[in-house]
Amino acid sequence: MTIWHRIRAHWGAATWLRTLHVAMGLLTGLLTAGAIVALLAAAVLLVWTVVVPVVAVAALFWLIPHFTALQRARFAAYLDLRIPPLPPSPPVRNPVKWLIGQAKALSTWRQIAYHLLCSLLNGLGSGALLITWGGTVGMAVLSIRTLDFSPYKGLGLLFAVIALGLFFAGPLVARAFTWVDVIAGEALLGPSISDELAQRVETLQESRAEVIDAADAERRRIERDLHDGTQQRLVWLAMNLGMARATLTDLPEPAIQVIAQAHEEAKQALKELRDLVRGLHPAVLTDEGLDAALSGLAARAPLPVRLSVDVKDRASPTIEAVAFFVVSEALANIAKHAEAANASITVTRKGELLRLAVHDDGKGGAAPERGTGLRGLAQRVGSVDGRLRIDSPAGGPTTIEVELPCE
Repeated sequence: MTIWHRIRAHWGAATWLRTLHVAMGLLTGLLTAGAIVALLAAAVLLVWTVVVPVVAVAALFWLIPHFTALQRARFAAYLDLRIPPLPPSPPVRNPVKWLIGQAKALSTWRQIAYHLLCSLLNGLGSGALLITWGGTVGMAVLSIRTLDFSPYKGLGLLFAVIALGLFFAGPLVARAFTWVDVIAGEALLGPSISDELAQRVETLQESRAEVIDAADAERRRIERDLHDGTQQRLVWLAMNLGMARATLTDLPEPAIQVIAQAHEEAKQALKELRDLVRGLHPAVLTDEGLDAALSGLAARAPLPVRLSVDVKDRASPTIEAVAFFVVSEALANIAKHAEAANASITVTRKGELLRLAVHDDGKGGAAPERGTGLRGLAQRVGSVDGRLRIDSPAGGPTTIEVELPCE
């Protein structure tokens, strides 16, 4: 960049836009600060009337977002700066709760602080710019007039130097006060670090929920494809091998043995595939809900299982799949490790919370750090913001309690 370009940029359009930004900041600051001070004064001085302070504070909280929108428009118009908006507040129909919520919100007081600071900050900036730009013109005029009189030529040169200095200082003053105003605006009108973190957490939760839903939908698709495709072919193969085994009795003994072995292997493969399909996402869970799906699990368990399901309104497919997985994994662990004689499953829904409890009278000692089964169960429950509690003292009994949010 050449010296000429630097000089031209020093007094370019950005400088005059910054000057207008500071000047308009003084006007808008006086407007907003005046309204805020008047309403706060009414609330404090007329506190004995009860109604007036409440109305004044409610009016203040209602006006604050509009004042903030005005200041945002000023930043966007003169500086081309878009201050990130504050995270939206959840809708509240009760006016008292809304008033209390606004009073508790830190963002409300941060905005009020900026609107009170804006008039002071831009007032100082406007005064400094008035001195620099006005002083430039005034000193230039004095310099021209005094230079006409020979006794005052030295003074005229001094006025000229001062005018030139103020002329160079004007853009720097405009930039300095604009820079301070931008820092204050972004800090007080935009979202705080905690707001950004909360927004980020919410975004991550939504993304995680979408991933979990997509994975659950993919499991259902795989289950459907296996059930309608591969499983049907295995059924057909097992039936044909069974028919061959029953009818082709005049074949040599080695051939009969091969057919019999193939028939048994096909039936075993079909059984394993059915178990795999049930573990992915049983069709009965989608069609009939938790009660029917868990009844099937209890019926197939190698020990007596007492089941109680009290769920009037079905949860989302993802939550139902997690609940089914929890019970399935818990029963598998009981069968493998607990040496229990009986087990019970209780499922209830209260409001937006689905509660599961799996109890057995086994030897106890179950802990997530001792095996991958319970650790995977804890991870699956945590993936939907659920809670898992395991009570399994040495010698038993063992109780696994799970809470799953239905929202």
